[in-house]
Amino acid sequence: MSLQNTPTSTTDSRTRTGVQRRTNVRWKLFILLLILVTVNYVDRGSISVALPIIQKEFSLPPELVGLLLSAFFWTYALMQIPVGWLIDRFGPRKVVTASCVGWGAATAASGLAGGFVSMFIARLGIGVTEAGVMPAGGKLNALWMHPKERGRGATILDAGAPLGAGVGGLAIAGLIAATGSWRASFIIAGIATVLMGLAVYWYVRDNPRQHPGVNEAEAAYIEESHAAEDAAAEKEGSTGRRALRPYLKFRSFWAMCFGWLGFNGVFYGLLTWGPLYLSEAKGFDLKTIGWSTFVIFGAGFVGEILGGTIADRWRDRGASANKVMRTLLGISSVMVVGGLVGVTIVPDPLTAVTLLSVVLFFLRWVGLFWSIPAILGGRTNAGVLGGAMNFSGNIAGFVTPIVVGLIVGATGSYTWALLYFVGAAVIMGASVLILDYNKRLPV
Repeated sequence: MSLQNTPTSTTDSRTRTGVQRRTNVRWKLFILLLILVTVNYVDRGSISVALPIIQKEFSLPPELVGLLLSAFFWTYALMQIPVGWLIDRFGPRKVVTASCVGWGAATAASGLAGGFVSMFIARLGIGVTEAGVMPAGGKLNALWMHPKERGRGATILDAGAPLGAGVGGLAIAGLIAATGSWRASFIIAGIATVLMGLAVYWYVRDNPRQHPGVNEAEAAYIEESHAAEDAAAEKEGSTGRRALRPYLKFRSFWAMCFGWLGFNGVFYGLLTWGPLYLSEAKGFDLKTIGWSTFVIFGAGFVGEILGGTIADRWRDRGASANKVMRTLLGISSVMVVGGLVGVTIVPDPLTAVTLLSVVLFFLRWVGLFWSIPAILGGRTNAGVLGGAMNFSGNIAGFVTPIVVGLIVGATGSYTWALLYFVGAAVIMGASVLILDYNKRLPV
């Protein structure tokens, strides 16, 4: 079945009782976003997979490796709030298309780097251009999804991160093996990303009514749920004005930001340093690194999809948002802390890979956070709140690789780096329990 339905086929789709059957374009759109985020993380994590080769070719000490790994996150973090405003102002379709084309070009350019400085600049460029993808996804979740479906929408969107990291491990390792060059693998990945941008522009719309594949039943289903949501927010005193500053006085806003910061302290630490950890601490070769990365991050993909499904089904049975989110994310935090502590203790490589797979399985439940910008800010401010959340998370993105590089360089071991991840998981756990998931903030 093609992603793009024709208007005729959707408007004539009716049950035997004469009631029009809803189309499911919103789910197809989010499958496309899943593919997009997967490609995003293949490109983002490609340097980590190729790092043992790049480190040797450029003669980089651990401290410069950490700096190189952090370069992407500097510009990526700084662009989050501005790009969130652009999404709310101009719509997610234009922003995410421009992001795809730009980051594809920057990824291809990184394959032409001649040394540390040019690679560092290319990574800064990838950070700028990738910045719009996740906040745009959060905005589309607010615009397209029924509130009871946003848990699955959020986790389908965010599940591309572990899937891309896992597939990327195999894809980049396979491209390096096939072409004999890490440079060629980066160029090929960049070209594929530009093509992905064209597919996004073709299919994505900023509003369900604008999409030729959406029939009246699906549009009404989405719009009626949004009207009820807006009425409840108005009753609670929310004006829906477009701004970020008024949110700064609310505990839930800061819990959202710190929860995502702690989450990314773990995830980005494993994404950037994980392959080198497996190479240096466990003695894995490039092929084994590729398969191990696939298993570890593949477990994260499965966990994220499962977490979103459990959350929505539990909510559909009448449970409050606070009960669902605090229970699931509290369990997630406990399992992540326990798994990371286990990795620091056990020396066996296979057991370490197993424990890291458990960590990623439960860690990715926190992908439910991409439903929070819509909960706290509604459709009007979902973009800027998603940008603020991702800005906070990506502070951990540029700090963590540098800190890990300094730790490994100073101690010659990854033990304290893993304990740093434990600390990030504790921050995440405290935040997910503080946040109020039940209502929109009165702004």
